[in-house]
Amino acid sequence: MRSSEKWGVDVDTAVDLALKELKISRDEAEIEVLEESSNGFLGIGSKLARVRVTARDTEPQTREKATFDEIDAILAGLPENSAQKLPDEVRADYDKFEAEEREDAKARERARSKERGSRRSKKKYSLSLEDTMLYEVKKLEPVENHPLESFLRDIATQMGIDLDFSVKANNELVFVEITGKDTGTIIGKRGSTLDAVQCLASYVVNKDSDKYIRVILDAENYRAKREKTLVNLANRLAGKVERTGRPTTLEPMNPYERKVIHCTLQNHPNVTTRSEGKDPYRKVIIETK
Repeated sequence: MRSSEKWGVDVDTAVDLALKELKISRDEAEIEVLEESSNGFLGIGSKLARVRVTARDTEPQTREKATFDEIDAILAGLPENSAQKLPDEVRADYDKFEAEEREDAKARERARSKERGSRRSKKKYSLSLEDTMLYEVKKLEPVENHPLESFLRDIATQMGIDLDFSVKANNELVFVEITGKDTGTIIGKRGSTLDAVQCLASYVVNKDSDKYIRVILDAENYRAKREKTLVNLANRLAGKVERTGRPTTLEPMNPYERKVIHCTLQNHPNVTTRSEGKDPYRKVIIETK
């Protein structure tokens, strides 16, 4: 059977809208009140009435949507959209309370802004020379025919890219400078490919080693450029945390990049950093002290 559910400021209004949609009279309908209307108190907490009207006949008829005029009529009839007359003394107390609330809010915001301005750090923080990734590279000596060079050439061949590798090393660190026309490919988006190959290279170097040897792969001076980008990012986000008082979470980073953020802000007077999660999804969080 055909039926229609409608809302209205009262039951009769809702029923009339449903009857109009079904194109039937009250004599041809079964009416069920689903929710009664309520005016609330001074228009606050008012409720519409909702009814279900079912046609007794089974003959299908064309359904029409409620017009904008009908919707406007419903909305206009709501108590909160009709004029409410309040006693003058109630209105005066209400206006006074509202004005006091606005002034209090403004005073609190001025106090917070003054406090933030006095504490906010204008200094730009950076890595110490010893904390930079390439600090120790200058001390390394070139090495010919290093086993890692052969491994990397095999990877380049498998990837179908043209690269050259220069290796410098000592007992604690192996550094590989990558050159060639396909350096962009080996770097990848945000250094993701370079980091992945560096991880594999570390496995190769440390497979038969008694102590851990660090491995750094670099191309087009990407490591130094990335460090600078992370330092700038750390300072910008630290400033945002100072201004808003809300912590911010960075995207997942590898251990070295997280170290850059931590070391950059380690002496900041107003913010602190911590890491959260597990690799490879571990993230740095910057928050107020």
